[in-house]
Amino acid sequence: MASPARYCPSCLSHTSPSTLLRRPHASNAFITHQQIRTAAQSQNAQKYKRKDQPASQKRKKQRTTFLEPDMREAIQFPLVDAMRYLRAAEVGRPPTSSKYEIHLRLRTLKNGPVVRNRLRLPHPVKTDLRICVIAPPDSAAAQAALAAGASLVGEESVFDAVKAGTIEFDRCICHQDSLPKLAKAGVARILGPRQLMPSAKTGTVVKDVAASVREMVGASEYRERLGVVRMAIGQLGFTPEEVQRNIRAFVEGVKRDFAGLSDRISKEIHEVVLSSTNGPGLSLSGELRGVGSVATKDVGMA
Repeated sequence: MASPARYCPSCLSHTSPSTLLRRPHASNAFITHQQIRTAAQSQNAQKYKRKDQPASQKRKKQRTTFLEPDMREAIQFPLVDAMRYLRAAEVGRPPTSSKYEIHLRLRTLKNGPVVRNRLRLPHPVKTDLRICVIAPPDSAAAQAALAAGASLVGEESVFDAVKAGTIEFDRCICHQDSLPKLAKAGVARILGPRQLMPSAKTGTVVKDVAASVREMVGASEYRERLGVVRMAIGQLGFTPEEVQRNIRAFVEGVKRDFAGLSDRISKEIHEVVLSSTNGPGLSLSGELRGVGSVATKDVGMA
């Protein structure tokens, strides 16, 4: 008769009751700590086994580029037809109250640098810009700026008006000699959010303020946001030829901005969309007139 199995006394405290009830084999009469620990870990692994998440709940990999619609499936319009549809959406409005706007959808990275610049179109859209020049009021630069079309010139008087909340200008230029006073005036927190703070990066801190004023009158600014560059391209009363020349100048200006970027940064124009103040966005085919389009002289208010 085989002798009863013996257990190590120090192992009994770590052994579960279910293990003691089973009669071990003669060759495994003694149970080690490592065997008990392995058995406990396997039981816990089965008990708390993590279930695989369904495919719909798995986190998708983030895109590094913006969405690019397939232009082969898009409905595109010649410029004349697009202007006719947009003018129908603006029926009853004065030709100068509504404007055409161009949207350039870019093929670019989300975290890449953005393009930003100022452009004077062949046919300016807004010619009543109020330009402020920060320069000593009794200097020759101030007198030349007033002669060029500036509406407000000065230093302390401009700073006091800005701090009081009176901002009666649409653009602001600073003379190089007045830059230290501008930095100490404490108006950056007021002009900055309104994109009126002069800076060398945007070309609004200059030495020849008169030339900058003449260039800025009738110029428009644009900035890339979320892979799209937008800018007003014409008034509702513009002819198709005038709008076409403005679009061509705008596209060429944006391409020059692309050329000024690093060689490692790739930006391309993916789509050109024309819209109006109250109208939809229509993708342009690049043609002035298509088959069946009316004559450009017949494009009028609907």
